[in-house]
Amino acid sequence: MPRRTDPLTVEVVDLIATVVARYHEEYEEAAAAHRLTGAQARVLTLLAREPLPMRGIAARLKCEPSNVTGIVDRLEAQGLVERRADPADRRVRLAAATAAGEDTAGRLRGSLDFAREPLAALSADERATLRDLLRRMAGQPV
Repeated sequence: MPRRTDPLTVEVVDLIATVVARYHEEYEEAAAAHRLTGAQARVLTLLAREPLPMRGIAARLKCEPSNVTGIVDRLEAQGLVERRADPADRRVRLAAATAAGEDTAGRLRGSLDFAREPLAALSADERATLRDLLRRMAGQPV
């Protein structure tokens, strides 16, 4: 027998779905403005934070490493990413954002206005509460 969900939970889930859909729509538009696909933009954003091996990128994006290789190849061809040896284990190759890649990732993040305006309407305390609630939902430490 299917479990009934209370109306408040249904409304919250619907609102989360709306936020996620709007975010993805804007993210794809921002990526296209920088001549990137959404997947390329996501990989570049990850690599602008820290160099990662292909398996690490795939794990974060929840996809196969073979998919990541093609994305990194295309970013490398654009001069946004480079492959380098892992200083901790020279046998491992890391993908890392170049200076141009870091600049592009920064401009990409800066062009995402979707959440900025609605979040600006919240007080600092409300934003902190929202952050903490989202961390709890994501299973992250608060």
